[in-house]
Amino acid sequence: MGELLQPWHLVVLGVVAFLLFGAKRLPELGKGLGEGLKGFREGIKGVTDPPAPAPTVQQNVAPAPPSSAPIEPK
Repeated sequence: MGELLQPWHLVVLGVVAFLLFGAKRLPELGKGLGEGLKGFREGIKGVTDPPAPAPTVQQNVAPAPPSSAPIEPK
């Protein structure tokens, strides 16, 4: 039976797509398909890679007073 996508098959598919969608619509379809594949790859990458640790935020806080006995006024 042979391979499914031989060069001649790709030419026939290109001609059929051109006849169905026209010259103006094909670039839009290609762009949409490319963006969809890019989003799919990013989604798959996020599933396979472990999540990056969240960055820690340090806050400038005054030190707490010592916990000694209360100071009595004089």
